[in-house]
Amino acid sequence: MTTLLSLLLIGAYAGGAWKFWSGFRRTNFSQGRIYLGLLWPVLIVNKSYRQNFTKALKG
Repeated sequence: MTTLLSLLLIGAYAGGAWKFWSGFRRTNFSQGRIYLGLLWPVLIVNKSYRQNFTKALKG
């Protein structure tokens, strides 16, 4: 059970990073693609980042 939950969390984390990475050109950011992509779960509480993250996810 714990393994399944861990796999789901890792999948959600990787999926979010991949979607942000793929849609990075739609954001207002010009640098920090790797940094912003890897730290998305922490940065999502910031309103500006959250708006840009949403832009990146829309394709």
